Amino acid sequence: MLPKAILHKAGISGETSLLVDTSYDGAIVLRPTGVCPIEICNDERIAYRITPEQADKLYSALKK
Repeated sequence: MLPKAILHKAGISGETSLLVDTSYDGAIVLRPTGVCPIEICNDERIAYRITPEQADKLYSALKK
């Protein structure tokens, strides 16, 4: 666990996700990261989000 004073100086607060890396000289580097959700689309999800006409256009374009 990192001291709160160090996190505060670095502008990191709360439960921020950090990427741990090393620099060329061996220093440990912490970088805040963002978390982006990944959405997997299948036929059911596509049908829920678009109209049947839009789905037909999409399937036609994908076949090309």
